[in-house]
Amino acid sequence: MARIFSGIKPSGSVHLGNLLGALKNWAALQNENESVYCVVDLHALTLPQNPEELRASTLSLAQMLIAVGIDPDKSTLFIQSHVSEHTECAWLMECTASFGELRRMTQFKDKSDKADFVSGGLFTYPALQASDIILYDTDQVPVGEDQRQHVELTRDLTERFNNRYGETFVVPEAVIPPAGARVMDLQDPTNKMSKSEDSPQGSISLLDDEKTIEKKIKRAVTDSDGEILFDLEKKPGVSNLLSILGAATGQNPQNAGAGLSNYGELKGATAEAVIEMLRPIQSKYYELANDPEETSRLLALGADKAREVASATLDRARNNLGLIPR
Repeated sequence: MARIFSGIKPSGSVHLGNLLGALKNWAALQNENESVYCVVDLHALTLPQNPEELRASTLSLAQMLIAVGIDPDKSTLFIQSHVSEHTECAWLMECTASFGELRRMTQFKDKSDKADFVSGGLFTYPALQASDIILYDTDQVPVGEDQRQHVELTRDLTERFNNRYGETFVVPEAVIPPAGARVMDLQDPTNKMSKSEDSPQGSISLLDDEKTIEKKIKRAVTDSDGEILFDLEKKPGVSNLLSILGAATGQNPQNAGAGLSNYGELKGATAEAVIEMLRPIQSKYYELANDPEETSRLLALGADKAREVASATLDRARNNLGLIPR
């Protein structure tokens, strides 16, 4: 089996776009691959954090990953900061990367242009992201197009390290997973649904209650012609609802609206399907939330599994570099 790695940052609430676009695929991948999934809390530190909020959001995100189907018995699920090899390996990658490579990273340029405070960590975090991947002898990294650049940098760094010091790291491959649902903002269907609080009515949190979900979907932007048709260019709002309905009911978005005669029925059917899909996820989440010690136990086991692989990889790198063994 191939070994895959993916990480998710504990910032903002997990929303419907995360579930349908990525997390459902994570759950499916663990049945066919050796899967390593990580809550990358250290990446959140590129911005100033409220300690209590960070602690709570990290635990909550881990509980949500289990609730949506990540099985700790099948996958290695852990918190990044619990495996110290990540930060040591990140230094090795920082020393392998050039200043120009880090400066050219698209996300750094975008975020630094908009921020009043730009931390050094924001500049160097691609090196930490590379270490996240290579510590586990990762074969494949399932990513969207917006993250492909980071995997390409990781490939460049591992190849450079291997050329300088001998075969050390597995060179990972970026894999674009099968297309998940294309979930857009309910109020601005030309933009992806996101964790941003700028559009609270445009995003459905996985923990929204039934009335909130119904209200948000009923207020979703459509158009004025009344035709239920999947056309991303001409009818983005209607197409977004059809994508969500299709993903929630196991249908193609082109066929999801069959039998529906108006937008009111489309919104009602979509809300009902989303509520039914989220019901077992919410039930499992609150079960875990009421037993934080069990979540901590599962995460500790995951960290032990992760550390066993990561420490062997890092020892290999230290030896090849010429560092004296500990």
